[in-house]
Amino acid sequence: MTETRVDLVLEGGGVKGIGLVGAVAALEERGLTPHRVAGTSAGAIVGSLVASGLPASRLKEIMQSVDYNRFKDKGWLDKVGILGKGISLLFEGGIYEGDYLKSFLGEVLQETGRTTFGDLADDDDDPQSATSDPARRSKLVVMVSDVSNGRLARLPWDYHDYYADEEMDPGDRPIAEAVRASMSLPFFYEPAAITYRRDGEQRRAWAVDGGMLSNFPIAVFDREGGEPRWPTIGVKLSARPTAEAPPLVDDDPNPIELAMAMIGTMTDFFDKQHMEDPDILDRTCFVDNLGVKTTEFDLSRDRSDALYESGHAAMVKYLDNHPRIGA
Repeated sequence: MTETRVDLVLEGGGVKGIGLVGAVAALEERGLTPHRVAGTSAGAIVGSLVASGLPASRLKEIMQSVDYNRFKDKGWLDKVGILGKGISLLFEGGIYEGDYLKSFLGEVLQETGRTTFGDLADDDDDPQSATSDPARRSKLVVMVSDVSNGRLARLPWDYHDYYADEEMDPGDRPIAEAVRASMSLPFFYEPAAITYRRDGEQRRAWAVDGGMLSNFPIAVFDREGGEPRWPTIGVKLSARPTAEAPPLVDDDPNPIELAMAMIGTMTDFFDKQHMEDPDILDRTCFVDNLGVKTTEFDLSRDRSDALYESGHAAMVKYLDNHPRIGA
């Protein structure tokens, strides 16, 4: 019997996220329903909309119609010029504000009627499930790097453990707030604050792109000591690993290229360590990103369409060859 339910894990990758949408569309065409979704950065954006029940056709419409340049929202310092951007980077931790993404996502989630993590509660009480703890019963998990405390935050799970607020139930936390934190690409976006109240005192932890620590959390939903009840499918926005991967920078990189290579090294290092595991490879759909860069905000419609088709084709091929869910 073919399984129709899957857990979905979506890698981060900035504007390359349109490739994730193509992969999700192929899943939907096969009658496969994501039970839970985990994502980082762009994967968190797409994942939040999938977990909220948005159909692939609407998701494609939204992701292809958005003006990505608006994600480069500038504060007053950034509008001064290069000097202003330098000051913003030095004193605010990033060039762009990140407010547009939060408001944009919030408006789309309003369309689904699911704006808080409480709206995405999961009723799965299997004792071996990764979400068996009532505090973890969410259909969405967003990966965030907490740089104040040096740890990976899995939201909403860790609202209970590390960021418990005396005046707010974790289920009331806005989804868009967590996603905004997850997409805070270092140098580009200002870090986001996870605020909470403890012992009558207002506190905050500064958070950046979850990809700093886990850009592809493929094992996040694995059952403890038991066989999976349904498959996990991860969607990775890169080619299958080879012995000779292309270098991240040329022989003589400029400062921006070097900075991006540093970010790429940080975001990929830990995940690459387990990408040779046959079990991990079996659960991973590799999408050719067609050379699109994470911060290619001026992505043309043709390039966007091609990336969507690349994601769709990759998932079709993956499902055709999957021993459990390919039929």
